[in-house]
Amino acid sequence: MTQKKAGILKSIDMKKISIYFFLVAAPFFGLAQPQTVDKVIGVVGKHIILQSDYYSTVQEFIKQGAVMNDSLRSKIYEELLFQKLLLAQADKDSVYVKDEQVDAELERRMGYYLNQFGSEENFYSFYGKSSQAFKEDLRDDVTDQLVAQQMQGKVLGDIKVTPQEVRNFYNAIPMDSLPLINSEVELGQLVKKPEVSGEAKQIALEKIQGLRKRILTEEGTTMTALATIYTDDPGSARTGGIYKGIMRGQFVPEFDAIAFKLKTNEISEVFETMFGYHFVKLLARRGDLIDVQHILITPKIDDKDMLLAKNRIDSLYAAISNKEISFCDATTRFSDDRETKNSCGAIVNNAAGSTRFEVEELAQIEQNLIFLLDKLQVGEITKPTVYQTSDSKQAYRIIYLKSRTLPHVANLKDDYQRIQNMTINSKQKKIASDWIAKKAKNMYIKVDPEFRNGKFEYNWNFPKDMK
Repeated sequence: MTQKKAGILKSIDMKKISIYFFLVAAPFFGLAQPQTVDKVIGVVGKHIILQSDYYSTVQEFIKQGAVMNDSLRSKIYEELLFQKLLLAQADKDSVYVKDEQVDAELERRMGYYLNQFGSEENFYSFYGKSSQAFKEDLRDDVTDQLVAQQMQGKVLGDIKVTPQEVRNFYNAIPMDSLPLINSEVELGQLVKKPEVSGEAKQIALEKIQGLRKRILTEEGTTMTALATIYTDDPGSARTGGIYKGIMRGQFVPEFDAIAFKLKTNEISEVFETMFGYHFVKLLARRGDLIDVQHILITPKIDDKDMLLAKNRIDSLYAAISNKEISFCDATTRFSDDRETKNSCGAIVNNAAGSTRFEVEELAQIEQNLIFLLDKLQVGEITKPTVYQTSDSKQAYRIIYLKSRTLPHVANLKDDYQRIQNMTINSKQKKIASDWIAKKAKNMYIKVDPEFRNGKFEYNWNFPKDMK
């Protein structure tokens, strides 16, 4: 990577930050460690910027591999100022969010953190308080974040650009400043999973029904003991089937529907999910959180089931290769992957928000794919291969190479979507710049001396000191 390319890409990343990063991700910052001594390092209207907010954000950037310098420090501080200005203007414009929105967002975020810690006990051990208490501590911050998002939506609106605007933006970039794009590929997949036989399902069902009966009828037989020995859930086997501090949405809907309706110490009937057969016991309920204990028995897939899946995908491979059916039609009709079958098998790069993957990036995700694609021409498919699905099961798949680009300087033909996004970002930045310059003139703003001489992008009309 050349120095010029690196610099341009960093610039593009900072534009992304200025549009959405802090207003969406900032509520997660500062939660990675307990709070330390704090002080106010800025004020906009009645809204303050705390040193802890700033430093936790800086640390998060460092964790993500960013090289901290004066420019990035100023950018982080400026985005915090922008958020507070949005809040101050929201006060004037009577912009608010409903309690239900705040509650839903708190549930989502705390669910994420509980998943990271693994249990309510681990969370309590780290923070010295329950997740429920911590959630209430976050309420004001999350409310502010949602209000700022809503206010930003009013400021920026639904920005669209015409093809002519995209061309004008591209043509205005000096040739020696156009970003260099690495080799990229677009892929599709057709997946065949081995079907569990009716016999295997019946065996699993009878086994779990027998375990439930033993717990209910045999004196001294505990669910903990049986879960430790028999459950097929690796996430809870070592704890005797116990999960603590569970929120709605952390498990599949079928599990939630049963578990959250139980009374304390009640054991459910056997029920089925995509993972197999379960029964669950409610151990405790604390507000929106529950502690549960469950046993899972998964129907076993044997070599015969795998062979049947291989025969099916081999037949599809032959039909596609002989042009009896297109890859798109075959995927739509026969693929077992829910996420891709209705889009002709297209695999989405969630990190980039597109269907394109840089080859180097793809190698980090799944090294085996690089070998499969090495000699493949655009429009060709791989032979069926075994791979591991997202739920750690084996299946077969065919990979289709939809497109491949060589390393090149960005151009409108190959990179229109990328340049369109750059055009939108530029337009958003101009609107934000004009709005900040206008609102800051009539807003009470105080800036800590440490940041007063920073390299800011916008005109804030800063006072000379904090007095």
